[in-house]
Amino acid sequence: MSDHLAAFEAQRTHLLGIAYRMLGEMSAAEDVAQEAWLRWQRAEGEAVRDPRAWLSAVTVRLSLDALRKARARRETYVGPWLPEPLLPDDTRALAADAPAARAELASDLSLALLHVLERLSPEERAALILHDAFDCDYATIAQALDKSEPACRKLVSRARERVKSDRPRFKASDDQRRDLLMRFARASAAKDEKELLSLLAPNAIAYTDGGGRVAAALNPIYGAEKIARFMVGLTRKFYTDATFDMQSIELNGRPGMMLRADNQLFGAVTIETDGERITAVYAVRNPDKLERITRPTSPGSSPSA
Repeated sequence: MSDHLAAFEAQRTHLLGIAYRMLGEMSAAEDVAQEAWLRWQRAEGEAVRDPRAWLSAVTVRLSLDALRKARARRETYVGPWLPEPLLPDDTRALAADAPAARAELASDLSLALLHVLERLSPEERAALILHDAFDCDYATIAQALDKSEPACRKLVSRARERVKSDRPRFKASDDQRRDLLMRFARASAAKDEKELLSLLAPNAIAYTDGGGRVAAALNPIYGAEKIARFMVGLTRKFYTDATFDMQSIELNGRPGMMLRADNQLFGAVTIETDGERITAVYAVRNPDKLERITRPTSPGSSPSA
């Protein structure tokens, strides 16, 4: 392996971590990393003092371009758009390197957080990810975004406040999440509206991403009663006599559930909870987004020469 290729490979998972947090799609992140590799090849022979900083800047710019194009496509996406879920091998590989003071964003790859990041502007998202997840200083961020350091400080501050306000944090253990999720799945399969109501916080919200491929709500569902009615109605209409299989798995570092009805994939689900009731449901049903977790692969392949 050449020194030039070795330098890139040393940063590959770092670049994938940036791109996935920016785009919410592993295949798109891999495309960005591959394009970064092509640009790195063209830079061979140049005096690059810091390969990590150089490649990070390139990856951010590529991700910004890809995110703007993706957002244009998502405007016509059928129903709510949720990120592509990942299994533990991918999640561990994409771990960031921020210090303990900012470990929340560094370690959190949950669908809930990535969904909140979708509400930021592309530049806010990039600045926050670089600073809070990857411990980049403002000079590095300014170079990557082609902005001044004071402007980048404002971007990070504004983004951090948006994330805090849009995503209330509750202390809940993985065991609590896992138990509530299993009970929610069982109640949905059993069409037990009363049990669903007991599990959901009154102001809970549910996002169901079918992408126009399978049955799902076309808008977020607000309130426990509406969520319970939707889940019961969905099961009653499409899966009345189905036999459900519920597999507890880890999705993006959080307890999740893979559901099958008569051996056919139903979806992948994670939740947010206050420790007692479910405050948010994230159900990915679009088959395109479930390929990776139904056929696990290692994160990324080596760049092609």
